[in-house]
Amino acid sequence: MGARTGDKEAGAEQRRSDFVSAVGRAMSILECFTSDEAVRQRGRLTLTEAAKLTNLSRGTARRLLLTLAEIHYVDTDGKFFWLTPKLVNLSRGFLMPLGVGEGSAAILKTLTRKLDESASVGILDGADIVYIERVEVRRIYSSRIVSGTRLPASCSSIGRILLAGLSDDDLRNWLKSYGLKPMTEKTITDVGQFWREIETIRAQGYAIIDEELEIGLRSISVPIQSANGRTMAALNTSTIPARHSVENLRNDFLPELLDAAKNLSRTMGW
Repeated sequence: MGARTGDKEAGAEQRRSDFVSAVGRAMSILECFTSDEAVRQRGRLTLTEAAKLTNLSRGTARRLLLTLAEIHYVDTDGKFFWLTPKLVNLSRGFLMPLGVGEGSAAILKTLTRKLDESASVGILDGADIVYIERVEVRRIYSSRIVSGTRLPASCSSIGRILLAGLSDDDLRNWLKSYGLKPMTEKTITDVGQFWREIETIRAQGYAIIDEELEIGLRSISVPIQSANGRTMAALNTSTIPARHSVENLRNDFLPELLDAAKNLSRTMGW
């Protein structure tokens, strides 16, 4: 018993000694450009703002930003800093193993033509879901959701599907870490009710959200599964009450979504 405990402590110490603090700080600088403050300023931050958002000294933030500028991950006009398109190459490296590409885009385009509604693929990342593929139907009003957009997992249809795909233990840990935040008066925030909803989703194989994320928005999602039945991502489409009822989503949209999800699973190699 003592030897095993010692091994664990040695392993933890090894991980700490292997951690490169400068890399961690550099990543925190890059991540601060996705903060709410950066979004409000269209992705442009001053040195002082970047230091404040990352809890770094001005000197450290300055050295990191100038280093990132030297290798072309950020650019600057002398006052403001912003991210460069070079970071897109990193996202491509993330998306390639997921199988996102022309094949998956073609399936989504076919789905949107059939439904006349936008369609998206998303994955779970902490408290949120992240869109990794989307085809949007052109309308006068656009949702402005694009690949990389994040939404709360607990009250989005994609999130509910992905959370339903977790084991009970993993879901309990997720709830302890992130909780249930109200977005509208219809959002489920009671843990017991949320568990019952997850059990329903597991049993029926799809999730419908009716104005829990945003008033006037309803959506339906289905899982995209690997060959062994593991939920890897989720496919959804959304609409407004004036165009489609919940019954429409269940009776008309669901069969098309299930068929597209099977095709996506094959295309993505899962």
